[in-house]
Amino acid sequence: MEKTFRPVDKCPQARIDRKDMQYLYSDGDLFYFMDVETYEQIPIGTATIGDALKFVKDNEMVKICSYNGEVFAVEPPLFVELEISETEPGVKGDTATGATKPATVETGATVYVPLFVNQGDTIKIDTRTGEYLSRV
Repeated sequence: MEKTFRPVDKCPQARIDRKDMQYLYSDGDLFYFMDVETYEQIPIGTATIGDALKFVKDNEMVKICSYNGEVFAVEPPLFVELEISETEPGVKGDTATGATKPATVETGATVYVPLFVNQGDTIKIDTRTGEYLSRV
């Protein structure tokens, strides 16, 4: 939809609320979050969540964004530390090539990691890009 505004037109400012909430669990198409101050639990559907929680474990804190009481987005923490649950074994001497291999982390998401990272290692991931940052 296109709308043209004149220079004298004014638009009301949108009030967006961002609240820290704890991600509890998922049950089918619903994800449950708890307000840590009031202990109120709210369900949010998969359409609203999208891929926002693919690097978030149960009981981690996230930001819930809402407008007029309606949730429109979930923001995960910027960086998370997750354990590698499955990947090909590393080979000695593969540290300088810069090559990567796929690895599955404990949340089920796939991340490309350097060849020297092994199963059981804990890594730091940037949740905005899904990129490997470092080994912890």
